[in-house]
Amino acid sequence: MDFFKKMNIGKFLVLLLIMVALGIPYLLRSNQYQILLATTVLLYGVMATSWNIIGGLAGQLDFAAFAYLGIGAYTSGTLFLRFNVTPWIGMFLGGLVAAGFALLIGIPLFRFRIKEVWYALTTSALVEILKVAFNMWEKVGGPVERCLPYFSGSVLYMRFTSYTPFYYMMFAMLAIALIINQRITSSKLGYYLKALGEDESAAEVLGVNTQGSKLRALLYYSFLIGMTGGIYANMYGYIHPSFFNGPETTKIAILGIVGGRGITYGPLLAALLLVGAQEYLRASLGGEYSGLYLLIYAVILIIVVLFKPRGIATFFESWYQKLSSKGGGEHKDVS
Repeated sequence: MDFFKKMNIGKFLVLLLIMVALGIPYLLRSNQYQILLATTVLLYGVMATSWNIIGGLAGQLDFAAFAYLGIGAYTSGTLFLRFNVTPWIGMFLGGLVAAGFALLIGIPLFRFRIKEVWYALTTSALVEILKVAFNMWEKVGGPVERCLPYFSGSVLYMRFTSYTPFYYMMFAMLAIALIINQRITSSKLGYYLKALGEDESAAEVLGVNTQGSKLRALLYYSFLIGMTGGIYANMYGYIHPSFFNGPETTKIAILGIVGGRGITYGPLLAALLLVGAQEYLRASLGGEYSGLYLLIYAVILIIVVLFKPRGIATFFESWYQKLSSKGGGEHKDVS
């Protein structure tokens, strides 16, 4: 216990989790399929954590995550195919293009006060509109799957012989998303977003620039997911309109809500629990009992919603505070 008194227990737990996460590819003993599944869990962790900025803090029920992922993937992939631009630059440009597209959509939506269910329906429709548009856009491949060139072991072109580098890249993106979340939460913008997320009209009365705050949150969110799209395209080695996936974009919002809206690490916890369980069950049961993993996944989701309606992060907060008090830390009540 003396060790916990000398060192903040929260920092110790974070350090421990980072060490475990970094060692996962070695624990899996280079099993490429399992490393791909672990990378997929991190992918959803990045997207759900990014969603927390617009959906958790700002209270906007956004269903456009895979629209920005697809835009980022197509930007990076098309620049690679047509102009031989390295994906390291392409992924950054993909984030910028996704943020620019979000700005074009967000300005009229927020200007005319489109919110709540209407905002959700609009962003949900956006994914399907882009899917149809890219199916018809012949210059980027249309409905044909366009494979990215493969240069064995080429770091410059993000072409690797295993999924391990992509795992660490996705882990880095997750760390960036968490840091940005935390910085926004403790900043003036974070307080503005929390205020308008609770009651937008009251926030306006208090002088909060709600339109500007929501646009900034949307830009952070879309840029992070757009960059992730560049990694996503290179990880699978192709670009295709199926990247604009409506059902999966709904899952991102579900992870954000189940994890705990506005709690920095909440969406990540939900991704680790729900997506981790889904991928494990699909890998172990999918072939023998097709579709059974969906039932088990649904049961887990219902249990979480029934017993932790404010999000599973509240359970870990309670557990952490008990552990802190035992380790000599100060006890604070969870509201």
